[in-house]
Amino acid sequence: MRVLLLCLLTLLCSSAARANRVTGTVRDEKGNVLPYSSILIKGTTRGVTAGGDGRYSIELSPGEHTIVCQYVGYGRQEKKVQVGRADIVVDFRLSPQQLSMAEVVVRPGGEDPAYAIIRHAIKKRRDYETPLDSFTCEAYIKTLMRTRSLPKRILGQKIDEADKKDMGVDSAGKGIIFLSESLTKVAFKRPDKVKLEVLSGRQSGNNGFGFSVPTFINFYANNVSVLGDQLSPRGFVSPIADAALNYYRYKFLGSYFEEGKEINEIEVIPRRKFEPLFSGKIDIIEGEWRIHSLDLRLVKESQLEILDTLEIRQIHAPVAAPGATAGAGIWMVKSQVIYFAVKLFGFDAVGNFLNVYNNYDVAPQFRKRFFNNVLIRYDTAGNRKTRAYWDSIRPLPLEPDEKVNYTIRDSIYQYNRDSMGTKKNRDSLLKKQGPVKLSEVLYTGFNRSDFRQPRPLRYSMAGLLPDASYNTVEGISMKLDATISKRLKGEGGDLSFSPHFRYGFHNTHFNAWGQLVLNRRSLTREGDELSSSRQTWSLAGGQRVVQFNPDNPISPLVNTVYTLFARRNYMKIYESRFAELSSATRFDNGMRLNVNALYEDRLPLDNTTGYSVIRYKDRLFTPNYPVEKLPAQFTRHQAVVTTIGFQYQPGQRFIEYPNRKVSIGSKYPTFSVTYTKGWDGVLGSDVNFDKWKFSVWDDLNFKLRGQLRYLFSVGGFMNTNSVYIQDYQHFNGNQTLLASEYLNSFQLAPYYANSTTARFYATGHLEHHFNGFLTNKLPLFRRLNWHLVGGANAFYVNPGNHYEEMFWGLENIFKVLRVDVVTSWLNGAYYQTGLRVGFGGLLGDGFRRQR
Repeated sequence: MRVLLLCLLTLLCSSAARANRVTGTVRDEKGNVLPYSSILIKGTTRGVTAGGDGRYSIELSPGEHTIVCQYVGYGRQEKKVQVGRADIVVDFRLSPQQLSMAEVVVRPGGEDPAYAIIRHAIKKRRDYETPLDSFTCEAYIKTLMRTRSLPKRILGQKIDEADKKDMGVDSAGKGIIFLSESLTKVAFKRPDKVKLEVLSGRQSGNNGFGFSVPTFINFYANNVSVLGDQLSPRGFVSPIADAALNYYRYKFLGSYFEEGKEINEIEVIPRRKFEPLFSGKIDIIEGEWRIHSLDLRLVKESQLEILDTLEIRQIHAPVAAPGATAGAGIWMVKSQVIYFAVKLFGFDAVGNFLNVYNNYDVAPQFRKRFFNNVLIRYDTAGNRKTRAYWDSIRPLPLEPDEKVNYTIRDSIYQYNRDSMGTKKNRDSLLKKQGPVKLSEVLYTGFNRSDFRQPRPLRYSMAGLLPDASYNTVEGISMKLDATISKRLKGEGGDLSFSPHFRYGFHNTHFNAWGQLVLNRRSLTREGDELSSSRQTWSLAGGQRVVQFNPDNPISPLVNTVYTLFARRNYMKIYESRFAELSSATRFDNGMRLNVNALYEDRLPLDNTTGYSVIRYKDRLFTPNYPVEKLPAQFTRHQAVVTTIGFQYQPGQRFIEYPNRKVSIGSKYPTFSVTYTKGWDGVLGSDVNFDKWKFSVWDDLNFKLRGQLRYLFSVGGFMNTNSVYIQDYQHFNGNQTLLASEYLNSFQLAPYYANSTTARFYATGHLEHHFNGFLTNKLPLFRRLNWHLVGGANAFYVNPGNHYEEMFWGLENIFKVLRVDVVTSWLNGAYYQTGLRVGFGGLLGDGFRRQR
């Protein structure tokens, strides 16, 4: 009986003390919903955000509360409610902000009052940029993307009804294609220590964490970064930046009062088009000169990339409760919504990023070594939270179609996961995958799997025709490259084998070699600390055709075109019977160690054909060896060469997932050093040399003034007792119209004329991407959004062997191309001027990296 009474008493107490739910809808005077309105509980730092359909929901303890509703551009509204045991409904109808202009007198020719307000805000900008020495808060992040239409094909691949079903859209191509939400704890300590702990994350249709990084947009910074550098590497000028008056015009729209504070509403107008500038409204508190709220917009004329439009709405609020001493008078962003729209390649979509910040702690105590090299850490159970958990922490209700999307796509994902190992599912996947087609073998290549869980066998092959080439040694050359891979049991890692076959139809040489690769990842967790390292072992051997310069300065395709149509056989190759063992290790601190041991039996190859489509009377093919350095073909010899290399970037930051760590770079440059030894007499080796190389490179973003990239190297030979042409220090030249690798080559230099065995050499590559700076002042170029690029390349060996070149060009041409005019000097005398065409720009940079 006592137990029963105790249980009843506990039940009654918990019922009396439980939080009750207050729900409602936020609309304007005409009944239109006001999406993502801010709902605050007066006298606290608690709050939620209404959903896209205007509905909100918040749990409150019994008693009297004052609920405050805000929406940018509308008058704030307060309602007192008495919360009892039952849930209650509290709706809001907001009216457009009534602005007062009664005390403002603007004389003809006089300055608009907005300028004085903005000057005050600029003076206070630094005080508000980082107002706290340290703080923590929780950020709820919801990301939504809907399609309005889809193209019939993407990159040549047809989108059929099955594809649309997998994407979650209807037959018209409309629907939610991405939906995620997460809860992230943010920690900050001056001057620049930041740590994000992703407590939970969920993505519709899979078990990922979704988009879980808060999109901090700080308008107190001079240069505002919006969703990273991809949308605009230059960033955007804040309306209250130190130099904002040079970029913006302002118009005072009026003022209104909230909580006894006068708030000035100001229209922000760019002075010039095609500058990285916002337009819209910003509200500034009189006397305090801080941001109260804002609604700012970016469009294509703002130098916005990828997206067509982007709108940012923020509401700022005090972070300390009334009467609290810590954080008193400090305001931070309470809620932020980013709306975007994009039309690209027939793909039409809209979406938003919603951030709601709660539970600010303005005097946190951090444990020792809390701030380390991990910037973002994901909780090991963060993607396994229940539906009840999400309903309890979500600061806004889901919209009806969002609920449907989660229900359907999560059910499909769970069904596929549960049936993954069944014969029925495997048969279905094999049927959908289909047999290998002749077109895939000849042109597109293919990737296949046997779908045997939990470690399926995967195999792939590159298309034959794209890899076909022509040169003066082999004539027509055909290649077959394939890969077979499988994950091993336990911690064995991933094992792959790649066979390579090559046949020259004119010299009738058949070459075959294979490569066995083992990738392993080592994870060690001690408490909250995760140590991660990766190691790759590679064993290769057989017979292959390689270029004299192992950096492969000219591609087979480009050499084919120049051989057949310009009668220039630039590519020089030899045959290598080889065995190679290599290891690549990436340690937990980001340091990389590469070790390589190579045995080669090097065989000379001579030209066997002189055919070209176009013949020139004064142009003959050159022999198949670097004629600039060798008087005759090299003699067959053997070589045993070992190389060890270190690479390190100080200050690297990492993202720590539950099962791996990923480097996200550093503000410092990367350093590398390599040492190569040729071993005389080992396995009959004929080489005997020692050489070294030290390099440093970085990518510096100067925001409005562009990006600077550089690569500098020094090196040389310490021993040259026996060095063959394959082991020389080669400088990557280029004698074709198509640009070679921009930051590691010399666009007009010959391929082998300057190769050396000198005791010392130095190389330098420097290029500046203006990213719209300067060209946005030119009427035509600013509309085309073509960007200026310039720089220089040089190497120095001695007074009789040095080379310099300078270039100016345009990139982002049709988002893909880059064209440079290059002028060069060889050994102090003018050499030549030429044109180079390559990939560069928003999409072109990605294409170039994939080559």
